[in-house]
Amino acid sequence: MEIEKQDWYLEYEIHKNRPGLLGDVASILGMLAINIVTINGVESLNGTINRRRGMLIQTDDAKKIELLGSILEKVDNITLRKLRQPTILDLLAVRHGRYIERDAEDKKTFRFVREEIGVLVDFMAEIFKREGNQLIGIRGMPRVGKTESTVAACVSANKRWTFISSTLLRQTVRNQLTVEEMNGNQHVYLIDGIVSTMRSTERHAMLMREILRMPYTKVIEHPDIFVRETEYEMSDFDYVIELRNHPDEEITYENVETGFSGFDIP
Repeated sequence: MEIEKQDWYLEYEIHKNRPGLLGDVASILGMLAINIVTINGVESLNGTINRRRGMLIQTDDAKKIELLGSILEKVDNITLRKLRQPTILDLLAVRHGRYIERDAEDKKTFRFVREEIGVLVDFMAEIFKREGNQLIGIRGMPRVGKTESTVAACVSANKRWTFISSTLLRQTVRNQLTVEEMNGNQHVYLIDGIVSTMRSTERHAMLMREILRMPYTKVIEHPDIFVRETEYEMSDFDYVIELRNHPDEEITYENVETGFSGFDIP
């Protein structure tokens, strides 16, 4: 019986980039029969190159990873930074060559600007591929690309998107779902936090509460308003995504008042 290979993430920092250094690292991996799946330079958070290399590697023996770590610790001119099973952020770092900006205090808040929508879609798709109960909030000003990014991520993750409420084309407020739509393993449920809490009927509110209790992936636009108008708290969210037109843009809800708003209406 063939043993299944596991992925690992290796990242090291180069102090003196001498000729053949990458070849030396690759040779060590080769001697240990560890496959290199992907390799890329990884930028620091402020966008400057800090001579880091990220690798997605693969092996069927975890003991080889321990040995690899011990050997790399002794290699001149590099410092081993990470050697672990890959997180979502590791996968995206080696894929796109940079790390996603993460809030220094709230580690589950991630920031993107509109020109990074490709990275955002990749990030959300990796989340959507995971099974189980996930609550994701996405905040941003009108027409910045929140819903479009979410739908694109569903396509990338091979999941179907189901609008519970939305303003993408016209105001959508669902009161019931089909039997097929209740098969949450194949679906990502999209909720507009303003529409569902401030412009909906009691039947819609009942459906929304049922969806939120289901152990599947839900995405809530405008999570701040959703939290303000419901019993939910920001701590209930597994991820909070911020999408801006530019890094200095302030996300505000000044036009949102209880019972009515023109926010996000074309």
